[in-house]
Amino acid sequence: MKPITCFKAYDLRGRIPGDLNDEVATLVARGYAQFLSPDGGFKRVVVGRDIRLSSAALTDAVCRGLIDSGVEVIDIGVCGTEGVYFATFHGGYDGGIMITASHNPADYNGMKFVREQSKPISGDNGLTQIRAFAEAAQFPSAQRLGTRKQVDTSKAYIEHLLSYIDSSTLKPLRIVVNAGNGGAGLIIDQLEAHLPFKFIKVHHQPDGTFPNGIPNPMLEENRKPTADAIRAHGADFGIAWDGDFDRCFLFDEHGSFIEGYYIVGLLASILLRGQPGGRVVHDPRLTWNTIDIVEASGGAAVLSKSGHAFIKQRMREVDGVYGGEMSAHHYFRRFAYCDSGMIPWLVVAQLLSESGKKLSALVGERIALYPVSGELNYRVADAKAAIAAFEHRYASEALALDRTDGVSFEFSDWRFNLRTSNTEPLIRLNVEARNSIELMQAKTQELLGLLTSHGAVAADH
Repeated sequence: MKPITCFKAYDLRGRIPGDLNDEVATLVARGYAQFLSPDGGFKRVVVGRDIRLSSAALTDAVCRGLIDSGVEVIDIGVCGTEGVYFATFHGGYDGGIMITASHNPADYNGMKFVREQSKPISGDNGLTQIRAFAEAAQFPSAQRLGTRKQVDTSKAYIEHLLSYIDSSTLKPLRIVVNAGNGGAGLIIDQLEAHLPFKFIKVHHQPDGTFPNGIPNPMLEENRKPTADAIRAHGADFGIAWDGDFDRCFLFDEHGSFIEGYYIVGLLASILLRGQPGGRVVHDPRLTWNTIDIVEASGGAAVLSKSGHAFIKQRMREVDGVYGGEMSAHHYFRRFAYCDSGMIPWLVVAQLLSESGKKLSALVGERIALYPVSGELNYRVADAKAAIAAFEHRYASEALALDRTDGVSFEFSDWRFNLRTSNTEPLIRLNVEARNSIELMQAKTQELLGLLTSHGAVAADH
């Protein structure tokens, strides 16, 4: 077998059918089973899939590989990535595979993998071994063939989501929901009967051709339909998801997009209620607002390297109540420390109902206190040399320097983080300041000047 090229840092993702096809999917499934059980012993594995046109066939190929390896397949059908997370930990299964390419173009697909208790499998923590097993194709003989059964976990999943809120206190909010023709709309439809909200549905129907563009709300051009619908319908707030809805993005009542960073602080303040000393795990790209809110709420902020595998590991180590990244990944202790794109907006809706405040009021003060640049992505030929130039320029002036993820430089009234991407050939820059948007903007331009002097070119996203 030639090398399998679609393995990435955290998952498997590639173009159909050149990089990823039925043959590759079956080999990867067998490699996954070998990783879980080197001796070919009996295991139970959840398999779910997104709404992409290629996902059903890939799921069949994955299931064949697992069955040949003696695995009992628990097929939960079309779901979000968190559906596999939930089914795996809720059912006490040995692992799970989600067939998805999230926000990649329509001709891509991929897989995300977990083991027992929905612990992530990535990089050297299993993914490298799975790739080696799949490429070698020397699989242990199964003691017996496995089976495949269809299991509907949606009722238990919906009940779990609703357990994060008190439905009796909810008000009839008007909420714009934009699934981007991904899978989130299917869950909204199931939640709708249990909630008093009026949903204004945009790009709601699942459609693997993505007729309204790839579901990636990080791209500014993809935010307009949500913002326009909020304004047109006088909605209280809006939500947009990526394709497999493991991230959710919020908009206030004016249709303004809210950076994920500020939602981390907002959720932390709510989830720390009744949890004195509770730990909140966060990434190092932007930190001051999160630390400020967590400490004011009686909690302890815990720094972690960016990326879901690192955040989840740190969450388990410190038994974190909640974890959040500025990239709109939100992690919950009661969700097996996994990320969910449904729990965050439900918690925010509860807060809006209880407080009677507008979302803009809840985050506006924090945005003014800690203005940020937003993540700026640049392509550069020699990332190490570029980062070294920043250290040469700023290290002697910095009050603190941290290397948890890339390099963070902290000064009295501003800070910045510079890091290389875990998944793409990019340098990512984030800048924040204390109570001065002018200072943040000036320092951002200063940093970009140094970056471009080393040949960096702005990326498309």
